[in-house]
Amino acid sequence: MNGSVSPFREGLRDGIPIALGYLAVSFSFGILGSLGGLAWWQSVLISLTNVTSAGQFAGLGIMTTTGSLLETALSQLVINLRYSLMSISLTQRLDARFTGVKRFIAAFCVTDEIFAVASGQKRVTFRYFAGLMTLPYLGWAAGTFFGAIMGDVLPAVVTTSLGIALYGMFIAIVVPEAKKERPVLIVVFIAAVISCVLRCVPLFSGISSGFAVIITAVLASAIGAWLFPVDDNVPEVQEGGAA
Repeated sequence: MNGSVSPFREGLRDGIPIALGYLAVSFSFGILGSLGGLAWWQSVLISLTNVTSAGQFAGLGIMTTTGSLLETALSQLVINLRYSLMSISLTQRLDARFTGVKRFIAAFCVTDEIFAVASGQKRVTFRYFAGLMTLPYLGWAAGTFFGAIMGDVLPAVVTTSLGIALYGMFIAIVVPEAKKERPVLIVVFIAAVISCVLRCVPLFSGISSGFAVIITAVLASAIGAWLFPVDDNVPEVQEGGAA
């Protein structure tokens, strides 16, 4: 880290691009919450207490279709389970004084982007991580607020169009990885097939959207792990050079 800049300010600086991205994504969440019948404060409260894009969008879909609490809990467990793995990995870089309550606070804002930036540091202090998570957290809440307010003001044709932008975002995330990695492409295709089957085959018409998300995610991941197992014998690349 740069010794001329305080760790907190350096974290704030590194969190600016993440905050801008979160502002745009959570704007769509706020609009979808408004379209789903939530009051603006309900959408904002969700974003203040949950910092997970995929989890929140899935949970919102279950809530607006009167899904059960069990569906909500299971979908969040499946979708957000990756954060526990990120947290375990991140502990290898935490400063010795980064313990106890500080870890609980930091764990609340371990997201894909924050994890990626923090992992790029040789040693992560609490002050740096606090700065890194501050602006993304505020951006996530602010974007939800503006989206929810605009969802109540803008014409229905506009809010519906903006809500569709969410699916474009997910496509933009998946397509580059699918182009680079053949296993990712195959797993995405498998997930799409399973989702279509659960949606269109009359035999599965009784499965709610929440459980459909859970079944699709688990089955596609399991098939992907079976088809493309990770070779544990591949030597790891050490920092600073090849193994």
